[in-house]
Parts: sequence; structure tokens; C-alpha cells
Amino acid sequence: MGDRAPQRPHYAPGVPASIEEPSSTLDGLLAEAARDYPHRIAVDFLGRTITYAELDHQTRKAAGALHRAGVRAGDVVALVMPNCPQHIVAFYACLTLGATVAEHNPLAPASELREQLDRHGARVAIVWEQSLERLTADGGVHARTYLSVDLSRELPHVSRLLLRLPVRSAREQRGRLRGRVPHGVLSFDRAVRKAPALGREELPGGPSLDDLAVLIHTGGTTGVPKAVALTHRNLASNAAQTLAWVPIVKRGAEVEAGVLPFFHAFGLTTVLVLGVSIAATIVLLPRFDVAALLAAHRRRPITLVPGVPPMFERILEAAESHAKPVDLTSICFAFSGAMALEEAVASRWEEATGGYIIEGYGMTEASPIIAGSPLSPERRPSTLGLPLPSTEIRLADPEDPSRDAEDVGEILVRGPQVFSGYYGMPEETAEVLADGWLRTGDLGRWDEGFLVMADRRKELIINGGFNVYPSQVEEAIMGMPGVRDVAVVGMPEDRGESVVAALVLEPGAIVDLDAVRRWTQDKLSHYAMPRSIAVMDELPRSQLGKVMRRSVREQLAGFELLAGQWRRKASELGETTSENLKSVIGKSTSAVSGAVRSSSDAVRHGAEVVTGAARHGAEVVSEAARQGAGAVSEAARNATEAIAGAARNAGGARNAGGAIQGRLTSTGESLVSAMKRGERTPSAGDGRTEGPPALPEAPGEPDAPDVSTDRDAAEGEDADGSVRDGRPPGSPRP
Repeated sequence: MGDRAPQRPHYAPGVPASIEEPSSTLDGLLAEAARDYPHRIAVDFLGRTITYAELDHQTRKAAGALHRAGVRAGDVVALVMPNCPQHIVAFYACLTLGATVAEHNPLAPASELREQLDRHGARVAIVWEQSLERLTADGGVHARTYLSVDLSRELPHVSRLLLRLPVRSAREQRGRLRGRVPHGVLSFDRAVRKAPALGREELPGGPSLDDLAVLIHTGGTTGVPKAVALTHRNLASNAAQTLAWVPIVKRGAEVEAGVLPFFHAFGLTTVLVLGVSIAATIVLLPRFDVAALLAAHRRRPITLVPGVPPMFERILEAAESHAKPVDLTSICFAFSGAMALEEAVASRWEEATGGYIIEGYGMTEASPIIAGSPLSPERRPSTLGLPLPSTEIRLADPEDPSRDAEDVGEILVRGPQVFSGYYGMPEETAEVLADGWLRTGDLGRWDEGFLVMADRRKELIINGGFNVYPSQVEEAIMGMPGVRDVAVVGMPEDRGESVVAALVLEPGAIVDLDAVRRWTQDKLSHYAMPRSIAVMDELPRSQLGKVMRRSVREQLAGFELLAGQWRRKASELGETTSENLKSVIGKSTSAVSGAVRSSSDAVRHGAEVVTGAARHGAEVVSEAARQGAGAVSEAARNATEAIAGAARNAGGARNAGGAIQGRLTSTGESLVSAMKRGERTPSAGDGRTEGPPALPEAPGEPDAPDVSTDRDAAEGEDADGSVRDGRPPGSPRP
């Protein structure tokens, strides 16, 4: 793999100084994995499994469906969905056709999604039902071709049956997974199922290494929304660089946690690209849920975990808190990024797993990984590590990038992973690309060959002519008693900027400015000590958990400074209080009215609930019996007893629904357990489910609708569970 001599200083044994040029586009990675490991499990989605041969077949069917919908080489196709099998299929299907994938956060506000879609002009968008419901709320369905994605379609069959039970918990869970599909929108799942698999010989040429593969949205180094354009060469190179960094990773043998979102460059490269390139089994979750992840780990021991520091902390805490501690020793490698990894967390992780945790540094414009800590005793905690193979880093004068810095300077990067530019924004591209070097906007320095972060250039605070690095101040405050979290920003004042510490306190803690200054006086220079503080309930964070200092400054702009502490303006506080009071009164009234209605409805519909539960309980038992044979008999008895007991314990139809709800939870667990006991082959456990984790709601968006089975009938669900097209008469099929 590339030139191994001379080896760079501090590199781990076996890591080359450079990588070979990629020979395959991203779509070729999947084809090669399917060819070499056809029967290996590619995806484990909450217990439902897909082999590499099946994944490749579905991808070629999806390519056929998209080609029929008019997608051609060079077109942009938007993907708006969480991590799920359909996401992987759609991603590789688009690349197979030579199209460009535009990734989007499915929980982003509708206005933000519309702005992004308009920016790149995608004519086809494949969208999760809930995101689609919000996105098309203004009636703009016909602006482009939308294909809806039903997350529940890829659950194990027993889980899907349980979701159809006519009880509140099942409807709530179904409501988290599904949404209302506007009239005229086609089902992506159904289109793929009906489309013929496009043969390799039928493909219209395919992409080249320098064709655009992916657009990922970011604020970049300036905070202005942009679409980062990454080529096949960029992403394939970065995956190869990462793999070269850990040469003991074995192709066709790893099990990788797929919890990082694919719409973020870190998750896209380390899971969606790297995972497929090494034919790993990807344990896929729609969001990070530590309980669901550990359940999957017990089912299929994980060996590789890309994540961010808060994820590793939560995994450790959950594993240690179990009555029987969860064994993590199968995990050989972990990639940590997006924010600084505390040495204590790294030590705990490596002690618990017996493996390595590699801290990396990067940005979306570099696909995203630039540097990392080596897999050797020479590792240096609290540094950005060493440049990856085939990667050059230099420190430049921030005001004149043609000149090298003497000490602290802006980090400039050059390598095959560096992007080609911002989509449709040549001026902004020219600002960050200088003679082939990417200007990161970060300030760094060298420490015995290791790169050390000084701070973000754009977040540097100039106080009285002195440079103040927010991360340094945050580190000094973080150990203070009573302080749970901190973000340091600069706020304008007459002669420059003032250092402000935004604090999140432990419950019951009281911290004032004097206490903060006393705590930091022997840790910071006088000019770096906070001049004021602000106490907040929480700090704004990105999707990956990184504190967004720019958002903190924006919040403080609505505050006023009184006696060294930033406080919400009295006028705004009064308005907020009034609105809160109105909200409480409104909710109280609704709650009373709802309770009256619920009592009446319970009396009227209780008998129907019991009958429906019995019917669907029988369906579940019947299905489980077909799959698990005799091992399900105990679960069948439990189901019968649950239904009968619920009716007895209810003492009448009024409480029957609530009683059944609780009993059916344990019944479902019994069914799953029975299924597991009835398996006779190692792969049979793939039908087991831990139940779909709840997806978080988008900030500021309405709660998910209560999606019942009645809606399926109203919208025309086929017998196999797919939604009918709902096309206007005479509309062409995709």
C-alpha cells in the first residue's frame, strides 16, 4: 500500500508514508465487497440483516428505479433520512448512475432544508416520511420529484407486527418512525421492490474518480451555509488513508457500529465508505441510543466504533452500570473526532476494551480526516496527532498564507482528500484554497512532531491587543467545582473584545464572577481571565455534540450585562413569562378536556381494543410460530394470558387498553426471546429485535403525529404494507 520508505517520524509500525492512488470509484467498493463476500452480513438494522449480495442486488434495483425516474449522470439527488438500510441503498444507487448525492440532516428545520435543496437544485429527493411531511407542509410537493422512505419497512417482521397492535405504545412508536405522505408522492421502498435490477452492462458509463460524489452542507470556516463538494477520489482516498493508519484491520472480519449520522462527513467516510470498503458488518441505528447499541453488541460483538467523546462516555457508563457489566473487549479500535478527547475518557475506554482509541482531527472540506494519533506507544494525548499518509500540513501566517508562521499559525492542509470547492460558490472557494492548500481556519503549533490545536482563528478573542484562545480558558474553568459545562466567547466592547464565560452549573450550585476569577488566577494570564459570566441551562451543540460558540454569542446578544453577569433583558423576560403562563393555562385546559374525552372514549372503545389486541396478538404468535417453531409455545401461552389477564384486571372496558398495553410489552419480549431460543443456525438470530429506538424531534417542529393502523387503510396500504402511489391519473411511473 504505497511507499513505506522513508517512514515518517512517530508513525506506528507498518503505516506507510503515502497511499496508492485509488483505483475504484465508490460504487465499485460495494461491487467488490459483494463479489468477495456475497454471504457476509453487510447490515444489521435492529436485528434485520442484509448480506452483501442482497445489498448489491437492492442497490442495482434502486438504480433501475431512479433511472426510470429520470436520474442521469451528473444529476444531484438529495437524501434526507436517518441511518437506515434505505440510506445505504440510495447512496450507492445514485453513485452507480454517476449522480451526485446531496446529504441532509433529516431533523433540520423545513426552512433550512428548502434552502439547501434550492441551492443545489436536486430534481429528485429521497426523503424520510416525517421529514417529507414537514418539508411539504406548504404544499410544494410538485417542485421536484419526491420519493418517501418508510423506516419501519426494514425492521424485523415480528417488530413490524408488534407495531401494528392497536395500543397506545405501539402507535407512539410507529408515529416516531413514520409520517403522513402527501398525495402524489411515490414510495421509494415500493419503487425499488418493483424495479428490475440494473445489470452492470446496462449502466450508462458510470462515474470517474474526479466526478462529484457527495455534497455535504456545512457552515465552513465562516459560518455561511455552503455545500462542500467531494469527489470519488477525495472520499476513496480518505478511506484508504484511514485504513492505512490501522493496518491490522482485517477485510471481511470487522463489525462496525454505524451510529454516526451519514449526513455528517465523519459518519459518511468512516462507516458508509470505509465500512463497505473493508466488507464490514455495519450495526446500523437510526440514532445513537446506548441501550440499543449495547443490545446489538450482545447479539453481534462489535470490533470497530467511530464516534465522538460523549458517545464513548455514555457507552462506558451504561456498560459499567449493568447488574452484569457488559463485556467490551471485542472492540479493538475506536475513532474519536469532532471535539477534544479527554485523556481520562481515553484511558477508561482502552482499559475497558483492551483496544485502542484513535483521536483524529479534520473538517468536512478534507473528507474529513487530516491527522490522528498513532497506534504506538509514542501517542501524545491532547494533541491532534500526526498527518495521515499522503497528507502535508504547514503552519502559515494567518494574514499572509504564503509565509510560514514562526510559532502559532493557521493550519494549512494538502492531500488527495482535500475538496474541490464549494458547490456553485467560486469566490468562497478561492478564500479557503490557496495554491492547492486548504486553509482550515484553525490555529496550531508543532510540539516535537505532533500537531497541537491553539484555537479556531475565527473564534480567537483579541483582548487589549493580546490573543486569547477560548479552548485554553475553557480548560482552566472546566475543573471548577459546581461547573458542569463551559463555553468561552468574545463579546464586543469599546476597545476590542471582552472574554465571557458561559456556564452550565450543577444542580444547586452557585457560582459568580469573583469565584471564576479566583479559580483561574493561577491558571491564566490576566488578559485571558473572564471579564464576565453568563449562566445558562444548556449550551447549544451541533449534531455531533460540539459546542457552537457562534450560537452562544448570538444568544448573549439578546442579554444585558449587569454587575459582571449577562442576564436576559427585563422586557424579553416579561414577554417570555407571559407566553409561558399562557402556554401553561392552555395546556392545563387541554389536559382537562382531553382527560374527559379519554375517559369517555375508553368506555366506548375498550372492548374494541381488547378484541383488536386478541386478533393482532394471534397474528404475532402465528408468525412467530412459523419462524421459531416449537420454541414459541411458551410465548404463545403468555400472549393468551396477557390478553385474558388484561381484560380481567381492567375491571371493565374503561381500563382495558391501558392494562393490555403494559402486558403486551412483556409479551413482545417473550416472543423475541422464544424466537432466539428456537434458532438452529448462527445467522438465525438476525430476526431478533430490541424494538426501534425513538428518533428525536426536530427543534421547533411539531410533535410527531399519532400514526395508527387506521391511517394505513385510509391512505391505501397494500397487503404487504407498502403505501400506494397516490399519483394523479395519467402520471408516469418512476
